[in-house]
Amino acid sequence: MRCRILAVGGIKEKYFTDGIKEYLKRLSPVFPVAVSEVPDLPVPQNAAPAEVAQIVAREGERLLAQIPEDALLVALAIRGRELSSEQLAAKLNEWSFSGKRELVFVIGGSCGLAPAVLARADFQLSFGPATYPHQLMRLILCEQIYRAVKINRHEPYHK
Repeated sequence: MRCRILAVGGIKEKYFTDGIKEYLKRLSPVFPVAVSEVPDLPVPQNAAPAEVAQIVAREGERLLAQIPEDALLVALAIRGRELSSEQLAAKLNEWSFSGKRELVFVIGGSCGLAPAVLARADFQLSFGPATYPHQLMRLILCEQIYRAVKINRHEPYHK
């Protein structure tokens, strides 16, 4: 099964990209993860809620266009299900044997994920009720995938 992280917007901060590259390098021999992005849309400073919803919907359309119909989609969402590292490892193992050809983790932009993306998701994953910058969330997700793989391979990883 292929695994991919699909995210809205790019990352400019070197400290985020360095961390992400490190985890992707560690994963590559045993559980390769690709990263792809769709461009984010600018959100005016004083945007009305309806305008923000429209921007999020357009970003959602861009995301959905990049997700194959037969992919297993995991959306990162604050209101999703929280899992311990061990539970995420078990889910990753379950998803790997689901018969799907691709596992896609999707991360929304600064205003969140479109309702259409959340509706398409096979699973909504939360890393808690706190709000994180979407660039940091990509790094956290890479680390958690790495940790889950280490758990599933019964290999040591710092606690």
